[in-house]
Order: sequence, then C-alpha cells, then structure tokens
Amino acid sequence: MMANTGMASLAIAELREFAGFTPCEQRYIKRSLDVGLGRQDAFKLWARDAGENASIRSQYVMYQELKVLRGAIPGESSLDAIESFVGKLVRLTAFDLAQEKLTGFSSFRFLYERLLGADVRPWLPSAFCAASALPQIKPERRKKLLQSISEAAATAPGWSTREPAFFPEWVDKEAA
Repeated sequence: MMANTGMASLAIAELREFAGFTPCEQRYIKRSLDVGLGRQDAFKLWARDAGENASIRSQYVMYQELKVLRGAIPGESSLDAIESFVGKLVRLTAFDLAQEKLTGFSSFRFLYERLLGADVRPWLPSAFCAASALPQIKPERRKKLLQSISEAAATAPGWSTREPAFFPEWVDKEAA
C-alpha cells in the first residue's frame, strides 16, 4: 500500500508540474511523446495544417536517435562514450528548442525524462545549456532559455533515479 501511495503522490506532483506549463508546451510535450514513444499516429492527432505535418515528419526523423540514446546513457563518472551520447543529445535538444514550443528548462526536462528515462537526468542540464547557446537559436530566445535553468538544476549534487509516473496523452474532447 505504501508503494502505491508513493507512486500516486509522485504522479500527482508530475501532473501539477505539467499543468503549470503553457498550453503550447503541453501540446508539444504530448505530441512529442506520441512521436518518441510510438504511442499514436501523431499525424492524425496533431497535424492541423501542412506546416505541422512537415514539423511532425521532421520530428519522426530526428527522434530515430532516441533508440540509440536510450541504450547509450553513460554513467555519471564515466568519460567513455560522452562524445557520441552528448553530441546526439544536444542535436536532438537543439531540434526541439528550435521548434520554439518549449519555453524553458522545466518543460524540456519533463519531456526528456519521459523520452529517455530517469537515467538521463544528470545529462539534461548540460545538453540544454549547450543547445540553448547554439547559433541556431535566436539571440533573444537564447537568453530566455539560458535564464530558465536554475542554479540548483545546473549544479545538482545528485538526481533521482525514480522513473516518471505521469505520461500526458491526447484527450479526445468528444469521448470525455
């Protein structure tokens, strides 16, 4: 019973965190989880026009890297495989940030914890900062993104290994 209560309270905390994101961030996170986890046909659910259709197509192509990344997360103290892992993670992060749907570190972290699992947490601050500082990100947006990561998140002495409990999904308004 205690374990179920812990998971329920974790899910509620994650639900509250998700509710604090903008509607645009919420939509992008749900769409990205459908693409990245292969949950549903993102084209049918999320494409409202030709531009979104093209964006989803690009996302499917970019998210092919997730399969490689999931099996290649280096240990926190290991220098082995950092170059290939962080390089791919930064490239994928830059893609998502360039979509201009995620407004800061919190929504980025929320998404990537679900796409890659709890073991990726130690790598998220560096990937986010690196991708945010790339010239592909507009200077005014770059500044907002980099200011969104707290000192505590950037310098955390450790990270939870508990897997996320809440995975937001499309809700059909007619079925509800």
